[in-house]
Amino acid sequence: MTAEKKPFLQRLTMPHTLVVVMSLVILVLAMSWVVPSGEYERVRVQTNEGERTVTVAGTYREVPKVYLGPETMLESPIKGFLDGALLICFLLLIGGSFAVLQETGAVEMSIHRLTDAISARPYLEGLLIPVLMVIFSLAGSVFGMAEEVIPFVLIFIPLARRLGYDSIVGVAIPFLGAASGFAAAFFNPFTVGIAQSIAGIPLYSGLGYRLVTWVIGTSVMIGYVVWYARRVKRDPSISPVRDIDATRGEHEPSAAATGSWTFRHVLTLVLFVASMVLLVVGVLQWKWYIDQIAVLFFGMGLVLGISGGLGPSRIARTFVAGAKDMVGVVFIVACARALLVITQEAKILDTMLYAASGTLSVLPRGVIAQVMFGIQSVINFFIHSGTAQAALTMPIMAPLADLVGITRQTAVYAFQLCEFINPILPTSAVTMGVLGAAKIPWERWARWFFPLMVILCVLSCLLLIPPTLLFEWK
Repeated sequence: MTAEKKPFLQRLTMPHTLVVVMSLVILVLAMSWVVPSGEYERVRVQTNEGERTVTVAGTYREVPKVYLGPETMLESPIKGFLDGALLICFLLLIGGSFAVLQETGAVEMSIHRLTDAISARPYLEGLLIPVLMVIFSLAGSVFGMAEEVIPFVLIFIPLARRLGYDSIVGVAIPFLGAASGFAAAFFNPFTVGIAQSIAGIPLYSGLGYRLVTWVIGTSVMIGYVVWYARRVKRDPSISPVRDIDATRGEHEPSAAATGSWTFRHVLTLVLFVASMVLLVVGVLQWKWYIDQIAVLFFGMGLVLGISGGLGPSRIARTFVAGAKDMVGVVFIVACARALLVITQEAKILDTMLYAASGTLSVLPRGVIAQVMFGIQSVINFFIHSGTAQAALTMPIMAPLADLVGITRQTAVYAFQLCEFINPILPTSAVTMGVLGAAKIPWERWARWFFPLMVILCVLSCLLLIPPTLLFEWK
């Protein structure tokens, strides 16, 4: 007797994330053969956030077609490695440093104690997810927390699992919390600040409506995560990562975690908290970027290993093992960068922007802001830096807004809201860094996040209606 075959659709499985990204590389390479090459002029301008290279509206011109050969499919990921070298180094150092922290046993001990305290006070558990996500959302909105969220994922996954949730919840608390604040920001210097400066409108103007957006956007994120967390706690079988969580090993506390606090545990945790405080101060006060943050985490890993009593050789072995776990993410990041390399070398990115702006000029006023949001979302697929995307698009979109009858503030707002789709993009280094640290395949995360993304896109389109049709937002 032969086993009953499953229906074809049930037997379909998503390919590895690296296969998905490389398929996109091939698709964009093929697209570069048919899309005309063109470019805008670019100049250096002084903005409120510093000097930037921006495009010059009205200067687009076609240039002789640039054809990239099939060998580009293999060359572009290598160039992606070089282009993303700083971020790749950052990811490897984070993987190594947090492996050392986990090896000390201090995190496992503190999570065990924390969950015991929450279990004794059930009302605290209901507040835990909303309060923590609001904190991360404020960080995303005020100082643009993005890559900095990766280390927190490694802390919140075991905490979520000890409380009866799954690792999706552990990722969502810091990642989606910060992502909601980043997209619905009222102060974010990397999106709102740069875009408003380039658009020529007062810095951080339109604060009232942005605060409303932040409250709504953060509430939607929190609501979705809380709804899922309650469902997965009642029925763990619905978790898309149940098999992965079964192999993690941190759900049942070790003997060390159920033992007594030691001086080394306390010292390690104090030094870790001090490192996180230094991270926040460095980003806010000293304008640290990825290279300075990477140095902080590298030093933190060494210091915590010593304070935890691991010894030089054990620190080295643990650090290498942790960095090795991030290698898959590094390859995905490099291939994602390859997409941008192809569009730039083939000179088709400016052509796509020019075609999109031409389409806007013939649309009715009532849908222009929503179409701007769609265009910015497509560009966001290739360019994930808020600063870089603002420098590329706002010199075109801001004067175009004048011509089509909407305010420049609304054009900036449409650009800002496209950040809501970042958590699902396989080309986003932050998204893939978070998932790599969590050891969650992109396709499983995407399947879980997709309904929320649809909700956020609909929400964005609705939020764009009032400043377009109901009031003049300047």
